[in-house]
Amino acid sequence: MSNFENAVGKSTNRRLFLKNGIAAAGVATVGAAGLLAGRVPVADKEDEKSGKLTKGDAAILRFLAAAEILETDLWVQYNELGGIQDSEVPGGSGSAPYTAALQVLDGDMPQYIHDNTEDEFTHEDFINAYLASKGADIVNLDQFRTLPSSMATGARQIGRLTNLMELTVDTSWWTRYRSRTMNPDFGDTFPQAIPSLAVGMHPAIPRTDADLTPNDHIQAIANTAGFHFGTIEQGGTSLYPSLAQRVTNVEVLRIVLSIGPTEAMHFQTWSDKAGNAPPLTDPKDTSLVFPNLNAPPFGGEDFQTNLIMPEPTIFLSRSLPVCSIVRPTGTTGAAMGAAKFLTDMGLFRGQSRQFFALLQDLAEDADDARRES
Repeated sequence: MSNFENAVGKSTNRRLFLKNGIAAAGVATVGAAGLLAGRVPVADKEDEKSGKLTKGDAAILRFLAAAEILETDLWVQYNELGGIQDSEVPGGSGSAPYTAALQVLDGDMPQYIHDNTEDEFTHEDFINAYLASKGADIVNLDQFRTLPSSMATGARQIGRLTNLMELTVDTSWWTRYRSRTMNPDFGDTFPQAIPSLAVGMHPAIPRTDADLTPNDHIQAIANTAGFHFGTIEQGGTSLYPSLAQRVTNVEVLRIVLSIGPTEAMHFQTWSDKAGNAPPLTDPKDTSLVFPNLNAPPFGGEDFQTNLIMPEPTIFLSRSLPVCSIVRPTGTTGAAMGAAKFLTDMGLFRGQSRQFFALLQDLAEDADDARRES
């Protein structure tokens, strides 16, 4: 049984935490800010409202809204400690040692983290506001903001949805996007770039100020963050085109196809920065080793660290020519796969069974969506 299935267990009433959709007149009265601040009564019922949307389109947008809310939560934590805090992305006061370690990967990391965070805010706000404008139920996860914050100087002490201090980071995207002969849509699997990140539990932000020294320890935390950035954004890069194939309404398709490519832009940026992570062994956790990615078993033409554009690979049929593509983009179980992927990396360690039940339900509904004629 997967970590996701273990976490869910036997689900309770999973609809309890969705917000009521509001018809156009209601939106005009309450306003988008009120909706997104969670001022709408909770819907305690079995079926969410789809409003003017098909049931499937509404379900896809709700799952994407939930995913964006979760992304925003984790990116806010990164920005508080390692990004730029301003009126666009307020909160936190920064950690100079952590920021300096991130800048070893690239001097512009604070700006990139800030911009990625702002993007995720706009995605969650737009999708929820669009659902509400169509009279469909929206998603609000505020009840689950119960996980602890980092205690390091610079982080706000507020409840979180996601846990960045006990991660198991899948770095197989590094080899997947460099493969010329394999594609996960064909059932292929790929080796980890950083094998020790894929086991155990590792912090991607300093947990307390004790994590700020020695230098190689805070650098290991920054390296972990650098690879986690890519891990998160490659998931979104695949999720949007996978679910787009199930959308019915042309306007909903436009939304999905317009947001999805920004996730790919994020992923390519982080793929480039991760390659700059310096080789080291964490002195406080000697099981965590960042190898030289320009040396065997990597290195060479297909694995040089500045190779950030997808290598052509098999697509749709092995009999067709190879093509440079996003991978995977198969539709079967795409949403449930995304939920399991996020859960298995430890992003929700400490969350309640009700949270996992709701996440599972949103994913199941999105996967049940079918294009209607």
